[in-house]
Amino acid sequence: MKIATMRAVVASAAVLLTAVSMAGCSNGASSGSSTANASSAKIGLLLPDSVTARYEAADKPFFESEIKSLCAGCQVLYSNANGSASTQQQQAESLLTQGAKVLVLDPFDGQAAASIVNEAKAKNVPVVSYDRLINSPDVNYYVSFDNEKVGELQGKALVDKLKQDNVPAGSGILMVDGSPTDPNAAMFKKGAHSAIDSSGYKVLAEYDTPGWDPAQAQNWVAGQVTQFGSKIKGVYAANDGTGGGAIAALKAANVSPMPPVTGQDAELAGIQRILSGDQYMTVYKAIKPEAERAAQLAIDLVNGKKPNGDTTVNTTGGNAIQSFLLTPVAVTATNIESTVVKDGFYGSNSAAQICTSTYAAACAKYGIK
Repeated sequence: MKIATMRAVVASAAVLLTAVSMAGCSNGASSGSSTANASSAKIGLLLPDSVTARYEAADKPFFESEIKSLCAGCQVLYSNANGSASTQQQQAESLLTQGAKVLVLDPFDGQAAASIVNEAKAKNVPVVSYDRLINSPDVNYYVSFDNEKVGELQGKALVDKLKQDNVPAGSGILMVDGSPTDPNAAMFKKGAHSAIDSSGYKVLAEYDTPGWDPAQAQNWVAGQVTQFGSKIKGVYAANDGTGGGAIAALKAANVSPMPPVTGQDAELAGIQRILSGDQYMTVYKAIKPEAERAAQLAIDLVNGKKPNGDTTVNTTGGNAIQSFLLTPVAVTATNIESTVVKDGFYGSNSAAQICTSTYAAACAKYGIK
């Protein structure tokens, strides 16, 4: 009995020692590597629409690339809502059913997406609100840009250009705002008004563009040209898509000279319109670090880590969300080279993408190479 008892004690001690040893290895790996507990995790990425070029061209590939670099065995489950809140709801439910451990969600409708957060929370799946803030107290993190600053940059650039061109005070501006379902659009608008309302220029008319649809922006601007004609001296457009729609309407009506038109997102077509003189400026948001920050947070959350944000941002319901906000940059023809080209925004040879034969002379003029 004594021998048997001793053997049992030794065996128990060996099991305990092995367990302690394994626990020590596990803890060490968890603290020393961000990928140790996420070697095969599924991570959901939900983007809002296809009319905004950046999502498929930049956000998605940058996010997927960073996830792969952090966790080679992880899988990104991707869906694009194509401008439908109900579709996004169904897509989110599908990703949760497929076993997504984190959702990175850019909401088409920031209010409606709260129900996605609720369903994710019920399954203990954290949510990173990406680029647009979801109106839910249960969002774990928010990754975006200072969106009110975006609007300020746009409005100030437009006002400064009008003054530079000696356009007299009291002259008229059209405001083509973003989607009424996008919480960022309200911040862009607020920032733009902070620069425009005190400028001495008059807002002739203002429009919230459903779904950021360039065609609807074009149709609206066409109607305003019919109504106001030569009184239109500038156009605030909230992004490059709506700016392109506005420019198409102005061209169709043979408006000359072309009034300065703003934009946002530094889309390739928008940058080329700036070089051709059709669009005055855009706002460059370095999407690569934004997407990479969201990917890093997703891996941290899978591993149970909860880093502090750089700041907090309040939802429309007044709930403070841990946030990471990047800085936007105003871009005109003079700094395309030092921003989007330097950062390789369109790939390893961004200059070649921009400087097709149509824009070669303008590229040479502004030192884009």
